[in-house]
Amino acid sequence: AIAVALLCSTFATTAVAQAAPDKLVRDNTDKIIILIKAHRDTYTKDNKKLYAMVNEVVLPHFDFRKMAQLVLGVSWRQANEDQRARFANEFRDLLVRTYATVLLKYNNEEVVYLPYKPSPGEKTTTVKVEVKLGGSAPPVPIHYDFYLTDTAWKVYDVVIDGVSLVTNYRATYADRIKNDGLDALIASMAKSNRDGTPAEPVMKPRAK
Repeated sequence: AIAVALLCSTFATTAVAQAAPDKLVRDNTDKIIILIKAHRDTYTKDNKKLYAMVNEVVLPHFDFRKMAQLVLGVSWRQANEDQRARFANEFRDLLVRTYATVLLKYNNEEVVYLPYKPSPGEKTTTVKVEVKLGGSAPPVPIHYDFYLTDTAWKVYDVVIDGVSLVTNYRATYADRIKNDGLDALIASMAKSNRDGTPAEPVMKPRAK
């Protein structure tokens, strides 16, 4: 989770339009690490400042509406526009809270950038990295799935140790929608975001 939060938060708002996806990751990792190290105490005491930092750094480079669409699947097509907007908003806030919380646990894990070879004219691509956890623990592979909009590359899924964030949440929410309905799920997410209660895990834990 620490690795996910760190890397998902490395896309700085200073990146130019259509900068290469691997460059977005590589160039801005240092920035987020510096921010966490310099302001850890402030962020720990004031979650609003922590969330504001994550909003500023992460949101411009993730397409939360597309992620929400992929998470809901069939339910997205059946939902009206108000339900879609509310779900996307609450899903975004849930992920921001999750990433922000685990960011504070960053402890100098090493990030290794794997070779990136884009294809000319491609509209989707994947940036692959590994996070070394230290000791005898194997590195955690993380894949960032991007697609190209009219103005910039956007992240629409993250695959951590073989587990897709989108697929994971889709499975989590499918049963809840089936049993209680989409509006009940959105209301539950909104309450969790307002109360600051723990969010659902970003991914299933690695088997020991």
